[in-house]
Amino acid sequence: MPDRIKILIVDDEPPVCTSIASALAGGGYHIDTVNSGAEALKRDGENRYDVIVADLMMPGISGIDLLKAVKKKRPEAMVIMVTGYPSIKTAVQSVKLGAFDYIPKPFAPDEIRALVARALVRKKLFEEEHVGADSVHEVPIPDGTYAIADNSWARLEEDGHVRVGIHHIFLRILGSIESIEFPAIGEQVYQGEACVRIVDEKGRSHRLWAPVTGRVATVNNEISEDLSVLFDNPYLDGWMLLFAPSYLDKDLENLQRIG
Repeated sequence: MPDRIKILIVDDEPPVCTSIASALAGGGYHIDTVNSGAEALKRDGENRYDVIVADLMMPGISGIDLLKAVKKKRPEAMVIMVTGYPSIKTAVQSVKLGAFDYIPKPFAPDEIRALVARALVRKKLFEEEHVGADSVHEVPIPDGTYAIADNSWARLEEDGHVRVGIHHIFLRILGSIESIEFPAIGEQVYQGEACVRIVDEKGRSHRLWAPVTGRVATVNNEISEDLSVLFDNPYLDGWMLLFAPSYLDKDLENLQRIG
């Protein structure tokens, strides 16, 4: 019988730990909770958790400090940061530092369940890649492409607009898509906030984070009519949005260059 997936929940507020543990209960996971970064490091050294869900802002050892320490020892560990609205920029930076993803408060139970499920698929892909299986990175990526790793990408166009789309690893993790909800043209979107909502074939909802701040100038509605374009060529014909950026230079500092 295979070992159960081990998940550690870290938050200095015990009710938050209880709430997240309750949301994940019934998934067949082994779940532990702790209330400090120091205790989390101790427990992870003993148990080597598959997924760690940690509050970004904690006294003492912060979520960022915990992330750095865990990823230094175990790159395969999936760390999900829990953040409040004022810390969205820091959450974006945490992905650049190795976090799998983040989830802003407040969130629904099905959102954290979907995110943990995605993290576990990503962990499997990471492990396959590092034992010589097919690489998850074998997708042509144009020069000048930046990303919130495993989530969204951005690329500056000659006319000053920024083209935005979904990261190829996000697509591979999802496997298939049932529907896509785009923002309205003219809507102002901020870096790190949801700009597109995606529903997979299992009915789970996922958020595509805006890689830059800006106004939505154009939406690629052709994707909704033919999703194969998205999967076949996510960095060119499969783009999703065109932004008129507001703070591009600052936003790019928080992103990872991938092309």
